[in-house]
Amino acid sequence: MVRWWTFTLVLALCVQGCANRTKPVNTELVVFHAGSLSIPMLEIAAAFEAEHPGVKVVREASGSRAAARKITDLGRKCDVMVSADYTVIDELLLGEHASWTLLFATNEMVLAYSVDLPRKQVPTPDNWTQLVTAKGVRVGLGDPNSDPCGYRALMVLQLAETELPSEGLYSSVKERAKGHIRPKASDLIALLEVGELDYAFLYRSVAMQHGIPFLPLPDSINLKDPQRTREYGSVSVAISGPEPGSIIKKTGGPVAYGITIPLNAPHPELALDFVEFLVQKEHGLAIFQNNGQPSLVPSSTASFNHLPERLRAYASPQK
Repeated sequence: MVRWWTFTLVLALCVQGCANRTKPVNTELVVFHAGSLSIPMLEIAAAFEAEHPGVKVVREASGSRAAARKITDLGRKCDVMVSADYTVIDELLLGEHASWTLLFATNEMVLAYSVDLPRKQVPTPDNWTQLVTAKGVRVGLGDPNSDPCGYRALMVLQLAETELPSEGLYSSVKERAKGHIRPKASDLIALLEVGELDYAFLYRSVAMQHGIPFLPLPDSINLKDPQRTREYGSVSVAISGPEPGSIIKKTGGPVAYGITIPLNAPHPELALDFVEFLVQKEHGLAIFQNNGQPSLVPSSTASFNHLPERLRAYASPQK
């Protein structure tokens, strides 16, 4: 009888020990993400933590290219990397640092402006190109070398020069933006709020989330429409390359956010749980939608064959 109870007790302790080993306890899941995702990622993190007791999602916002360089140049580890431009993952991480990219949301570029602007300086579809090039105007941009919103703003200006009567727009705005370039475009919000900036080229979602007034831009230049991929691809911006001192040409295209799990992620299984949570319609995608970032799921990816089996339902092979 004593032996039977001893065996039962040992078995129960083993079962409990196994359960404790599989259930995260006081685990920090580190997520590097684009600055334009700060508000929805806060909500997603809270929702994920509620379903995974013992897990703390540690969020670190920056420009997407800056986030990738934390991995490639600084050797920092994270569990999940979320970029405002999926090609940042493709170009800087795939191969040595990651094996797949999953596209999940989109956005569009707008012209945001300060609430303190005089009525005559409030932009309209007919006058905005004249306003942002006027003498003394203060225009803000994200840094193209660290933030996709920065190089996308320059692409918008190039497209506008070909689509609208706006000769010299690109060079003029770049000149007026000197001194008002920030590592991530979302940093420009505070400057607009206190009247230190007149205008800034931002994602629509960021302006909406912070209650900043903005002028929608035509689909022909706002990088919103996948059907205009060829048109958007007619412009490009020179930015820093993967090697120190190198330069690459970034070609225009529709806005598409991407996500991956680095090969050296400290908690790969938990990271996979988080990514799946993020791309599920009833969880992460609903939060993104409510924050002005529509879903792209399912979307094609060139790395489909490298996707974890659990994520293939949210993507398709690239045609």
